[in-house]
Amino acid sequence: MKVIVLQHIKIEDPGYIKDLMIKDSVELTTIELDEGQKIPSDLSKFDAMFCMGGPMDTWMEKDYPWLIEEKKKIKEFVVDLNKPYLGFCLGCQLLGEILGGKVAKSNNPEIGMLEINFIENRKNDLLFSEFPNKIISLQWHSYEVQGLENNKDVSLLASSKETKYQIFKYKNHAYGIQFHIEAKDTTVKEWGCVSEYKSALEKQLGEGALEKFDKEAQVNMKNMNNYSKVLYENFKKII
Repeated sequence: MKVIVLQHIKIEDPGYIKDLMIKDSVELTTIELDEGQKIPSDLSKFDAMFCMGGPMDTWMEKDYPWLIEEKKKIKEFVVDLNKPYLGFCLGCQLLGEILGGKVAKSNNPEIGMLEINFIENRKNDLLFSEFPNKIISLQWHSYEVQGLENNKDVSLLASSKETKYQIFKYKNHAYGIQFHIEAKDTTVKEWGCVSEYKSALEKQLGEGALEKFDKEAQVNMKNMNNYSKVLYENFKKII
């Protein structure tokens, strides 16, 4: 199995799911876009695409011109080639934008270990049918996808208090996940070293929030890892 991973900062990789893929001997091709690496011209050779988070936003094309090409490549992979896609946080927002939605600043940022509520139709979904009605997962975002209602091929699967499109899918092969179910035990401390992430965290939760956030993440880590495993095993079935 060949998987291409689009990364926007080195520390935001597929996390626990990457560990599972390595164990499965998946052939991973990682493109570090922020370091100038280019997405291959021939995407047909890849069985799936992962698109990860990052400190930039979808609209920052002047500061990060590679976003323009990335959006084109995601659209080619998802819409033209109809190939499996998982997008997390920024990767979720990029998918939402290419499907006709917009990415807007949230009324309130979601940073911390927060609830995600599934809606009824997730019981028939290929990836999330085994999930409970409510989970707690790591969130670290100030922007969200809006306005996907006009795309008849998009289905909403889960929401939170602040964000409608916590999980959505395009047809039955491409998924946007706004939160970080892929997190592992080192994630919070590593991301806390990124100035943009740290300032957003302290603005939302106060000085010294990183240590508290990390403790809460560790308490919930076993559950998140189990959810990641279920997600990954089900995703393999559609590849």
